Amino acid sequence: MINQLLGTQLPIIQAPMAGVQDATLAAAICNAGGLGSLPCAMSTPESLEVEISRLQSLTDHPFNLNFFCHSPGDVTALQQEKWVHCLQNYFEELSIAPPEPTAGPLRKPFDDESLALLERFKPAVVSFHFGLPKAEWVQAIKNWGIKILATATTVQEAVWLADNGVDAVIAQGLEAGGHRGSFLTNDMTTQCGTLSLLPRIRSAISLPVIAAGGIAGPEGVAAAIALGGSGVQIGTAFLLCPESRTSALHRAALKSDAAGHTALTNVFTGKPARSIVNRLILEVGPMSANTPPFPSAASAVSVLRQTREADGSSDFTPLWSGQNTQGCREIPAAQLLHHLATGLE
Repeated sequence: MINQLLGTQLPIIQAPMAGVQDATLAAAICNAGGLGSLPCAMSTPESLEVEISRLQSLTDHPFNLNFFCHSPGDVTALQQEKWVHCLQNYFEELSIAPPEPTAGPLRKPFDDESLALLERFKPAVVSFHFGLPKAEWVQAIKNWGIKILATATTVQEAVWLADNGVDAVIAQGLEAGGHRGSFLTNDMTTQCGTLSLLPRIRSAISLPVIAAGGIAGPEGVAAAIALGGSGVQIGTAFLLCPESRTSALHRAALKSDAAGHTALTNVFTGKPARSIVNRLILEVGPMSANTPPFPSAASAVSVLRQTREADGSSDFTPLWSGQNTQGCREIPAAQLLHHLATGLE
């Protein structure tokens, strides 16, 4: 079981969920025996340092820091203009001007400042999305005794990660909410469900494999373990817990019939991510050829989102969610974790 590697009581990892959680949720999971995760890609070095310190003050158990490893390319003026033109009707409808290209929430890739934070805090675990950072950084992290997890969405990605120094692979099935962790391909037809991906990766590598995507109850936990998973990573199920920072609009969507309709879409950031379907996805996506490279699409959408959210609408809000919301409960995270753990019995 993965808990032996991670130093936790349970082989259950709380998926890092940028924008809807902070150290409070991560600490609650850690203190209840799982591995709590803190998303780091949307934080400045200064704010991240504060949040990691807060997490350390809330728990003395192992925790995970999660980073993105994308390569942000230069966005041309033409790409920005094309995307703004695609959204122009909405700006006119709301009587607002498009924002500057750099405005809005962006995602930061792992860098020297991130490495310095790891050296200072030395968390038990670090996880990466969209591949891995530079080989010398990976080696430095390993030298500090930090365990490395990384996401694979295909067998090929899992083999690449195993060959490049990770301690365990997170097999992210098509059902998972939020951003796809794919990094060797942009072809979404290569993606498959968790219960198909997990045994294929398990057969291809000798490392522990953690199942992620569509697991929202003890039955899903049991199924993942039965198929050879060394543990599970679960995110969506925790979105209604009081320790999460999920907005009122997002919570309402998760509790509505709309939660039964999700889609992989690139209209919020430029990379495929699973969200509950809303107006922007229906009218512009789900996959648009007009988005600038990740994460630049977010700048133009953010001002639309803020304007409509002020009116109580989630028309332009990324409502990240996996396909299975059956396990979402408005109960303390520790209680939900213990319920999920009954699938290990």
